[in-house]
Amino acid sequence: MSEQMKNYIAEAEEALLHTYNRYQVVFDHGKDVHLYDMDGKEYLDFVSGIAVFALGYGNEEYNNALKSQIDKIIHTSNYYYNVPAIEAAKKMKKISGMDRVFFTNSGAEAIEGAIKTARKYAYLKDGKTDHEIIAMNHSFHGRTMGALSVTGNPHYREAFEPGIGNIKFADFNDPESVKAQITDKTCAILMETVQGEGGIMPATEEFLKGVRALCDEHGLLLILDEIQCGMGRTGYMFAWQKYGVKPDVMTSAKALGCGVPVGAFLMTEEVGQHSLVAGDHGTTYGGNPLACAAICNVIDQYEKLQLTEHVKDVGAYLYEKLEAVAAGHADITEHRGVGFLQGLVFDHPVSDIIAKALEQGLVLINAGTNIVRFVPPLVITKEHVDEMIEILEKSI
Repeated sequence: MSEQMKNYIAEAEEALLHTYNRYQVVFDHGKDVHLYDMDGKEYLDFVSGIAVFALGYGNEEYNNALKSQIDKIIHTSNYYYNVPAIEAAKKMKKISGMDRVFFTNSGAEAIEGAIKTARKYAYLKDGKTDHEIIAMNHSFHGRTMGALSVTGNPHYREAFEPGIGNIKFADFNDPESVKAQITDKTCAILMETVQGEGGIMPATEEFLKGVRALCDEHGLLLILDEIQCGMGRTGYMFAWQKYGVKPDVMTSAKALGCGVPVGAFLMTEEVGQHSLVAGDHGTTYGGNPLACAAICNVIDQYEKLQLTEHVKDVGAYLYEKLEAVAAGHADITEHRGVGFLQGLVFDHPVSDIIAKALEQGLVLINAGTNIVRFVPPLVITKEHVDEMIEILEKSI
């Protein structure tokens, strides 16, 4: 490592709040599916900015769309209309089948909006403010107080309690556990379609359909968090589309903007007509022209590149290769996931494996302490998978 890079890292430790244990590298630029540090070393990227940079780095069409919008207008506020936001909303409705869109700046903000939507929807029904939301154990929804309150990992919450209150937790993929938590105060069930940080755990078809049936039976809203597992990562634009289990409210972010910070929560017309109204919710930056220009170009390129089909194909290849890795190592206890959201579960912490991979030019990330997570750009090829597997084996 050069002295220049060491100096930058030292300056970061002096200036930035230490809420991340960062890896000892300063990335300078990227090209396609590779990152380059300040010293010019090349890294194969299987993190994509935590499931964000789906189109890869240096995508000329994406960059030009943003440059063009910067030359027009970047921000106006939500007191006025802007064309990119209108176009982005139309495109999101088309790919999701939802009816109403609210743009945010992040996934956590999208979760906050979804929670408020559910509570307002219930409030308009009976005028009460003691409604409960059922979330899932081992879930992760974000770091803001509302999102943290529905995150099913006590370790994340304990120092910041009390949360927003009236939150219950059930066991993921256990319909009876969910059923046992429902009371006459319940207004919504919230979960990730594929749990990400909690361990790369896809919902089973039985569970998803069972929870949808419970919501229909009791008049509850089903909120699906598609922030990490959505936008093509599972081989479907949104993971729930594989099962045809449509939510009442859905959240999106990460790859939605492919690097520009943007999120959204979407809802059906029924929920939209009976929940948030003028004055109930807002955001200064949300849905600004620059962010929405990014969304428009991302969705256009997904369709043009047929990325969901590509993810199905190469994702199956990645699954096959990781199955072979798992079979060859006694310390790997499980392999799970789908598409380009997969994980290897070890019987020990994986920080050393990730650090060794980084030394050899492969960028990986964990999910919890003992799972190596694979969330590459959606444009990787089978050749990139082979290259990754070779370095992974050496690192293990």
